[in-house]
Amino acid sequence: MKYDVVVIGELNVDIIFNKVQALPEVGKEKLAQQMMVTLGSSSAIFANNVSSLGAKVAFIGKVGKDAFGDYVLKALTSSGVDVSMVTQTEKASTGATVIMNFGEDRANLTYPGAMDSFSIENIPLEKLKLARHLHISSYFLQPGLRKHIGMLFSEAKKLGMTTSFDPQWDPYERWDLDFENILPFVDILLPNESELLKFTSKSSLEEAIETLKQYIHILLVKRGNKGSVAVSNGNIISRPAYLNEEVVDAIGAGDSFNAGFIFKFLQNAPLEICHEFGNLTGYISTTACGGIEAFISNDDFVQSAQKRFGL
Repeated sequence: MKYDVVVIGELNVDIIFNKVQALPEVGKEKLAQQMMVTLGSSSAIFANNVSSLGAKVAFIGKVGKDAFGDYVLKALTSSGVDVSMVTQTEKASTGATVIMNFGEDRANLTYPGAMDSFSIENIPLEKLKLARHLHISSYFLQPGLRKHIGMLFSEAKKLGMTTSFDPQWDPYERWDLDFENILPFVDILLPNESELLKFTSKSSLEEAIETLKQYIHILLVKRGNKGSVAVSNGNIISRPAYLNEEVVDAIGAGDSFNAGFIFKFLQNAPLEICHEFGNLTGYISTTACGGIEAFISNDDFVQSAQKRFGL
């Protein structure tokens, strides 16, 4: 195969404000002590980080023909991601998310831009066969693609690919995820706990797992500093988080978990090894500002892991 992973998803930049004085208020001005612009979006952070770990990655998405679009493509390319299937359009600007960090939590404001018009027409379906694995993220942020996601996963399975899916947060909070027609074609489902409870309309993790058990193959539930839970073949296994006492920010920690898990999964590692490595990569992400800075190179990641854990 030409690629280990092909990622279909949204693309935007993150404009990050750290050490924010207080939440913004209408008619008032607040201060932040740090600011940076970096690669954003769940899909792009995953692609960047799994590529940095050593996987061969291609991306299918859409950006504007503008400075932010050029930045996104350059950032992915510098990490080894093939962006030849990313569409640039003059009809919409590249999306952007403004992030205000408060310790391990944050407030986000997103302008979707080109993400709104990304659709099945922008996806060269014949190229899927060049990859071993398909990853899709941010179901609710891609209105032009949403109704075709089940079909994309189904097509991937017909081609013999493995698949993973991270629905992410619904900014409209409608939570109308068509999981009955999507999850049968998903090998690995990767929500965080809050998202899982929302799209299953349940109040506990146990109830949500019970609701999905007829559809899921492998379910990984990310729980922040509580660790993560893996569900497979009726078994439920919890693993504690690697706790960082000096969190820089938590942006992209969940996407980095996904990258670590899928990287080991593609190496045919046992589920418990994939699970543990996902927790590790999620931890490493919190040691630098932004979702990709801790994964600039595989060497940097290995050195960080060795320093912290002797791995």
